[in-house]
Amino acid sequence: MEAIEVIVVGAGYAGLACAIECKRKGHRVLILEKVTQLKVMGDIISLGSNAGRIIARWGLHDKLWEICGHAPAFVLHNYLGELIQVQPLPQPLFGAYAYNGHRAQIHQVIFQHAIDIGIEIRMGQEVEGYWESNGSNKAGVLVKGKTLEADIVIAADGIKSQARQYVLGVSDNPKPSGYAIYRAWFDAVECGVDVDPLTNFLTKDGDVLYGWIGKDVHFLTSSSGNGKTISWVITHKDDSDIQDSWSSPGKIEDVLRIVEGWDSRCAAVISKAPSCIDWKLIVHDPLPTWISKTGRVVLVGDAAHPFLPTSVQGASQAIEDGVTLAVTLQLGKKDNVQLATRTWEAIRYDRVRRSQSLGESTRDKWHRIKPGDDHKDMDLPMPEWLHAFDAEEHARSVYDDVAKSILQRGYQLPAFL
Repeated sequence: MEAIEVIVVGAGYAGLACAIECKRKGHRVLILEKVTQLKVMGDIISLGSNAGRIIARWGLHDKLWEICGHAPAFVLHNYLGELIQVQPLPQPLFGAYAYNGHRAQIHQVIFQHAIDIGIEIRMGQEVEGYWESNGSNKAGVLVKGKTLEADIVIAADGIKSQARQYVLGVSDNPKPSGYAIYRAWFDAVECGVDVDPLTNFLTKDGDVLYGWIGKDVHFLTSSSGNGKTISWVITHKDDSDIQDSWSSPGKIEDVLRIVEGWDSRCAAVISKAPSCIDWKLIVHDPLPTWISKTGRVVLVGDAAHPFLPTSVQGASQAIEDGVTLAVTLQLGKKDNVQLATRTWEAIRYDRVRRSQSLGESTRDKWHRIKPGDDHKDMDLPMPEWLHAFDAEEHARSVYDDVAKSILQRGYQLPAFL
């Protein structure tokens, strides 16, 4: 099979996953990343078992398991501290493991794996423009005044994607979701978590995951590394206008005001953090398409479909994007890249939207609860349709039928768009 030339823009989770899977399927891959070096930033990230079965195929289970947290259950309370339920978190689930750990540490493992399998990653390469040519069946990017070309360009450049306008033909500005989150990650011993009777529940029995829910707010805190590191995230109402950046340093006193009158453990955990980040949650209306008119520039991950944190699926769906696209390119071959990308979009679109909706419904049900309410169905959802999914097996099983239906429509956009 003649190799397909692939340019991936962005070396985040979506870009790395796409590149790794394309390399595994025999495509030739180049990653362009605008930062000059990786930085240790962020806090907790979760990869579901649907992503975990892919990671296992990469041979990275042991490396990720070592750096991740292993809470055996999700202990959920109402805001007054009354126990709602203890939800077991079995590992493995549906035959695969989930991973919960520091975003930068997990990213570093995957980044190094991409290098180890021979993927070229050029750092400090900010893409200035995109182009396609029907005549030459090529697409490409402009970087530092130079033109690079390939058979397909995969734009994995995140929530602030520069490629989105190129694909849509119009500017697609984000809008406030009405919510924001404060988030923190810190060392348990250095910050005295282990010696405070209000907070040592996070350290004395290994890794744990606790939550509190109330009107328009939910607060989650967890430990990892056998209780050595702590993270917390609090989602709350916020109608602030979006400025140039929606992530900035937060103030602990502002977070404490949100949990006034709550279970005293909440304020105690929040107070232990030396700092926090204020992150405004923005949303995009579902895009009408993730691919350009000629089908050779493709949006993946957050560039195509940003997720709310309560979905616990943003990175996992980005990884599924990469697997599915690599498979459709492999099955479509070099002469049918445009059919392969349209088939990929048709396979992915409904599943992604269903996963996004799950995050919205989880937030809404938690934020409606009041003391005395019936506490049924307060689980963090982990349905079989989501977590037992094998993106590669599914793509191979449906490719022929989906591609045939697209050809019958004469390369029009999928019917559900």
